[in-house]
Amino acid sequence: MPYDESVPPTRRRRSLLAAAAFVAVCLTAAGCGAGDVVGGAQAEPRQGGSGTSAPPPSKTAPAPEKTSASPTPSAKPKPSGPTPRTGGGATGPLSGKTVVIDPGHNPNNHLHTREINRQVDIGTTHKECDTTGTSTNSGYAEAQFTLDVSHRLRTLLQKQGAKVVLTYDNDRAYGPCVDERARIGNEARADAVVSVHADGSAAGNRGFHVILPGPVRGGAADTSKIVEPSRDLGTRIAGLFVRATGSAPSNYVGGNTGLDVRKDLGGLNLSTVPKVFIECGNMRDPKDAALLTSAGWRQKAAQGIADGISSYLNG
Repeated sequence: MPYDESVPPTRRRRSLLAAAAFVAVCLTAAGCGAGDVVGGAQAEPRQGGSGTSAPPPSKTAPAPEKTSASPTPSAKPKPSGPTPRTGGGATGPLSGKTVVIDPGHNPNNHLHTREINRQVDIGTTHKECDTTGTSTNSGYAEAQFTLDVSHRLRTLLQKQGAKVVLTYDNDRAYGPCVDERARIGNEARADAVVSVHADGSAAGNRGFHVILPGPVRGGAADTSKIVEPSRDLGTRIAGLFVRATGSAPSNYVGGNTGLDVRKDLGGLNLSTVPKVFIECGNMRDPKDAALLTSAGWRQKAAQGIADGISSYLNG
């Protein structure tokens, strides 16, 4: 779940025919065409579960397996720690492009509750620096999942020639805070930023969704220049995530479009470059959890995100 996200309201499950129709549209068009659906009168989610603490990572949590990437390229105080990790890519279709990957949360956040509970300015209001994230019922932490997928995603993008920056690489005690995560993307002048997450909703709620920035202006926040390019980035990721993973769009967020618009996330509000979040699945649903804890599926998830980014950057 996003580090400053609330759990959205539960929606009734739609027919699988709706998800199938969504896949067909996404695979035959440059974008999924759902911008008008999600950008209008959809209510803001109620405040809920994302702020709840997850248990520390279990010692029995699945260790990432070594899997080969798909062969188809398709100034507030900062927590102490190294600068963001940067990796240059080889020559390829994404040469000259900069992508920032933001692995949601930090496995050690639960050890630094005072620091991550510090309020930071997100433009329209103040929110916690970060949260612990969620976990599966067996103890596999969201922060472990997001870092693993982010590493796989970095490898795929570098093979296409992109310069890749991670907001952190398990190299700091906690955080970064949400405002710093946005600032890293802005200062890198990223062509695209993707924040990787997994949700913590009720069992029975399944599927992925991509969170797009809504129009926000207040304080340091002004998303007017990034709303449309971020929508393009997000719809491409959603469509190609379906193809790579076989997962259906969320049955509880976004009306089966796989897209959701938010105005309460500091990581989006403070961004000045195209940025989206992706909730890859629901860690609290047993069927989704079985996917999220599979190294093979995580590779597919990284491939789907990489394909979407590549599609967006190649226009």
